[in-house]
Amino acid sequence: MAKKKSLYECQACGMQSPRWMGKCPNCGAWESFVELTAQQQKVLNEISKSQTAAAHATPITQIEEEEVSRFTSGDDELDLVLGGGIVPGSLVLIGGSPGIGKSTLLLKIGGNLAALGKKILYVSGEESGGQIKMRANRLGANHDNLYLLGEIRLESVMAEVERNAYDLVIVDSIQTLYAEAVPSAPGSVTQVRTITFDLMRLAKEKQIPIFIIGHITKEGSIAGPRVLEHMVDTVLYFEGDASREIRMLRSFKNRFGSTSEVGIFEMTEAGLTSAKNIASKFFSRGKPQAGSAVTVIMEGSRPLVIEVQALVADSGYGNPKRSTTGYDASRLTMLLALLEKKLDLPFGQYDVFVNIAGGIKITEPAADLAIIAAIISSFRNRPLSDESVFIGEVSLIGDIREVFHLEQRLREAHTLGFTKAIVPRKPSFKTPMKCFVAEEVAKVVEWM
Repeated sequence: MAKKKSLYECQACGMQSPRWMGKCPNCGAWESFVELTAQQQKVLNEISKSQTAAAHATPITQIEEEEVSRFTSGDDELDLVLGGGIVPGSLVLIGGSPGIGKSTLLLKIGGNLAALGKKILYVSGEESGGQIKMRANRLGANHDNLYLLGEIRLESVMAEVERNAYDLVIVDSIQTLYAEAVPSAPGSVTQVRTITFDLMRLAKEKQIPIFIIGHITKEGSIAGPRVLEHMVDTVLYFEGDASREIRMLRSFKNRFGSTSEVGIFEMTEAGLTSAKNIASKFFSRGKPQAGSAVTVIMEGSRPLVIEVQALVADSGYGNPKRSTTGYDASRLTMLLALLEKKLDLPFGQYDVFVNIAGGIKITEPAADLAIIAAIISSFRNRPLSDESVFIGEVSLIGDIREVFHLEQRLREAHTLGFTKAIVPRKPSFKTPMKCFVAEEVAKVVEWM
């Protein structure tokens, strides 16, 4: 009699091991390994065999280029993030914290497409049809071509898609579905992996775009094995505070387009809609206050004028505090060390807090100069000009480096009424703004 082979799987990341371990060496989770049954191992082997098909190499000169067709989702911001529209046969994963607007957005998109005559299937394993109907009334998404299916069995969902020719399928959410062939609870690693593979095969065979909603963990990543993100064609993440009206949709993976574009939405009484006028959402033009500076960042091809706020206060304890909201904390520590080294400013005796207005997160170094300006303004209790923007990357040696898309940044700032700009170099193009060139941090501090 053949000896039974044991296989254990981490329920946090999907790592497999022939023996049980108390701590997962891949993700660090404790007590997360569960032994897979013979049936579960059989299902995994079948998936592995189906993914490993015999292939023959072909010269690249003999391969024909595929043209990707798209159709609009009815929402300009979502089309922008997807790379121009929805691709038939694509599998799109959307993640985000609870209440951020994932279900609201996709129900709205389903209503938009149904109004255009497309047949849409909305599968919900979390809410009843009556609850979705109430939200659809608020969103104006009631159309005969929008079908609701309250089901958590994968086999029932697949059978419904086989019976009817749908143009798009929405699954809310991947963690609530379960496959009868896998004897484990919904949301487990094995279930999520199996269901995603079956949905991917369905999308490719029938050329139906499928949108999947995924829950996120406490660390902010989509729950389930990391292979889940590798199996889908596009991974989108919602960012923003559920208590604020602005939401941002970022693409972290897109096989059919760029990952640099960002969609900006606004939560209104009519649901999650494209932000029509976001120019003044991230800064205010009130009375100048110490500790406030304005910069221009790029989100994809879109320039955004944002306000940077800083507070410098006497430290009441031995170790000064460094706290940031929307900005990299390690980069703030680097900038403070630079100011202490180059300008002899005693920030080791002060607590420093930095906040990015509007709930946005800065991921590019072009805001370094504005961060430094806001910190020094708060330190000296001296307001900055409300007509100036600070644009530049600060290096470890104290000089200010050039940034890309300077022309677009200055044009956006001028449109919003700013007249002065502190920049790393003199612009090579004509601009109505008065530009002051600052090549090193010390020169900026002299002006303040």
